[in-house]
Amino acid sequence: MNNYTHIFHGTAFSSEFPKKVTILKDYLFFIDTNGMIKKMIGPEQAEYPALLETYEGQANFHRLAEGQYFLPGFVDLHVHAPQWAQSGTALDIPLYDWLHTYTFPLEAKYADLSFASSVYEDLVSTLLANGTTTVLYFATVHKEASLLLAKICAEKGQRGLVGKVVMDDPEQNPSYYRDADTKTALADTESFILAVKELAKEAKQGVYPVVTPRFIPSCSDEALKGLGELAAKYDTHIQSHCSESDWAHGYVKERLGKHDAFALHDFGLLGDKSVMAHCNFLDDNDAALFAETGTAISHCPLSNAYFANSVLPLKRFQSMGIDIGLGTDISAGATPSLYDNAKQAVVSSRMLEDGVNQALPAEERGVPDSRISIHEAFYLATAGGGESLSLPIGRLQENYTWDVQIIDTKAPTAKLPIFSEAEDLDDIFQKILYLVRPDNISEVWVQGEKVHSRS
Repeated sequence: MNNYTHIFHGTAFSSEFPKKVTILKDYLFFIDTNGMIKKMIGPEQAEYPALLETYEGQANFHRLAEGQYFLPGFVDLHVHAPQWAQSGTALDIPLYDWLHTYTFPLEAKYADLSFASSVYEDLVSTLLANGTTTVLYFATVHKEASLLLAKICAEKGQRGLVGKVVMDDPEQNPSYYRDADTKTALADTESFILAVKELAKEAKQGVYPVVTPRFIPSCSDEALKGLGELAAKYDTHIQSHCSESDWAHGYVKERLGKHDAFALHDFGLLGDKSVMAHCNFLDDNDAALFAETGTAISHCPLSNAYFANSVLPLKRFQSMGIDIGLGTDISAGATPSLYDNAKQAVVSSRMLEDGVNQALPAEERGVPDSRISIHEAFYLATAGGGESLSLPIGRLQENYTWDVQIIDTKAPTAKLPIFSEAEDLDDIFQKILYLVRPDNISEVWVQGEKVHSRS
């Protein structure tokens, strides 16, 4: 018997800094009863042979098979859980029309808890199967259905940060889908926060309540101010949309006479535990405010191609010191995979740097120094997400959670093109990021517990 719940042995890829992936070849990982990485020992360390000999063969020792690798679990910073039911459709019209034509009618259906249960059960399982271990969720205006999503995360072992959405402005929201009034919206949010905090006591991996004004256009000033006060009172995470599209950015300027960032700040909604989705239209003053307050950005590159009318200037915002992670933005992003969004983040950054209008001279076409590498996109999907949420997740490092995907490059239905045993490990890493499908994700662990297995 030993003091560790699990000991794992194998090669891992992790991200300490944006541009460089750390390769941990043939490491031993010691996991404590809380699901934290207590100790990591590499072959170059003196105690390695004795530790390997001591623990090898014990029931709680796990050695990766040939062709298998550890990656940190992915952190998805923006999922509209109810929209999973329309994912892959409804991508043909601009944001404002999209909300009123497709999305609000769908979200209204979550008053029916049996419908909510069937969608949310499937969504959480699907995200886990895609290697996503932590998710920042928008639910709906319905308190009970939002709480149900948090319960499903707790039961399935996913670290869910869940928000009951607030939409109280009768002028901007349809009569069939909104909070009854401002007072009800705030009271429901407070009781939701308390219920999720109670639920979290029994969830090893943690579930978290999130204060969630949908975005400024859907909320009254009174509601936004009240939500800022609730977030401060209960020290919760906060999420919303910020300066996503020409329409959303312009609406806030016209209504409040300032940009989203400063309006949200004035309502007490920016801070270390705040994550704002999209943010494509932040100017330098807005971005400086994000950096100063510790507010993070959820970058949703696939969704942005449909609804944001622009490409996020990711490198510029990173250089200003803003934490940035990735989001799928289901269903505006029509995939549950952060692998897909990591690739799109690279593609979008290259298109921003090179420009897309061939009628312009090459030197006038794009925005210089905008491209990112797949290594940087991996950072966004893992460590960047953890930093954005101010949680010890997203890295394979001592005192971080054991949230991992076990990748099988030899999966019979999805074998990766690796034809030499001496293939460079960084090349294998790149092939994993570009080519992995759920078939390759043989197991997923969260907080030291196995929560998904292909077998």
